[in-house]
Amino acid sequence: MLVLADRSFTAHPLFSAFAAAGADLLCRAKSIAVLPVLERFSDGSFRSEIVSTPDKRARTDVTGVRVIEHTIDDPGRSSVKERYRLVTTIIDSEAAPAAEQVGLYAERWEFDKLLNEVKTHERGSRVVLRSKSAEGARQEAYPFPCVHYAIRALMFRTADHDDVDPGRISFTRSRRAASRSGLAGVGTAA
Repeated sequence: MLVLADRSFTAHPLFSAFAAAGADLLCRAKSIAVLPVLERFSDGSFRSEIVSTPDKRARTDVTGVRVIEHTIDDPGRSSVKERYRLVTTIIDSEAAPAAEQVGLYAERWEFDKLLNEVKTHERGSRVVLRSKSAEGARQEAYPFPCVHYAIRALMFRTADHDDVDPGRISFTRSRRAASRSGLAGVGTAA
């Protein structure tokens, strides 16, 4: 099992608990994290260790990790090149090359973006499910993924038609355009 997590978990006892349970982890490290270089690997990553206790000087609960440094160089996202570090419990750089791990973490970002689209932009922050039963709550919640899928399908068709990467099309703008398009026919006589 590979657990992908945000940067809040590398200096947390939960990181060590997952590792002790046998799960492999891939987490973004905080920029202030001290990660000593203990051994360099051919893919540019290095072996290090993290201490998951509040008292770092005590050096209890030390977990061996591999650190992968990467720069986001995507002109479509930002003009600033952002550098970040990933921490993984998979020490073997042959079994899990750095480029592969970076790609997996990028997929995690895509999933976070999807959750944000549904939670914030589609549903809205003030919409509360009103149902008093589990079945009613399911019935109220079901349209959200359906509408999300419909908007994403529209985005994909538009991107395919214009030969553009679908990731470059704004979900928020697409949702607004779909909403305006759907409202255009409301109230008109046939």
